[in-house]
Amino acid sequence: MSTGAMITLAALILLILYIIAMFNQLVALRNRFKNQFAQIDVQLQRRHELIPNLVESARAYMAHEKDTLTAVIEARNQAKAAATAAAAHPESAEAIKKLMVAETALTGSMGQFFALAENYPDIKANQTMTNLMEELSSTENRVSFSRQAYNDAVMTYNTYREQFPSSVVASFMLFKPAELFEMDSVDYKQPVKVSF
Repeated sequence: MSTGAMITLAALILLILYIIAMFNQLVALRNRFKNQFAQIDVQLQRRHELIPNLVESARAYMAHEKDTLTAVIEARNQAKAAATAAAAHPESAEAIKKLMVAETALTGSMGQFFALAENYPDIKANQTMTNLMEELSSTENRVSFSRQAYNDAVMTYNTYREQFPSSVVASFMLFKPAELFEMDSVDYKQPVKVSF
């Protein structure tokens, strides 16, 4: 074998090893964001389990607010179904988008529920309701932290996926972009108005 052929063979072997390394890095980054989504899923399941208990405890006090209570349960059921679909395929941008829409709707209906609950002093005095509201608030914080970790992992994956030459390997091996998990809420995006 001539020296030129050996150099070409060595270069080809190095190129193949480099492509394998890029592929393995893409797999590792994809698995990292899938794992981070699993953490979100755990907290969302916890949230979805708390909401029926909260609504049931409030039902005795808010008998005249049946429509709001029903809306909360329906939004919760849709969010739970979307979370189940997203957990099965966290790499699916469509599933994550549907989950974001469902969770945003649930957050909105919960906001209406809490606004109405303010009109019922007996609810605030009920220890079970207080405990459930604190538990839900704690869970919401955990969802936020888990969502941030997931979004960081998605950003790392998407950045590596888009960089050259890994973008060539990602395109050839069908690594699709991942979707960030962002919650749309008017409350979070509107500036606070203060007047004196």
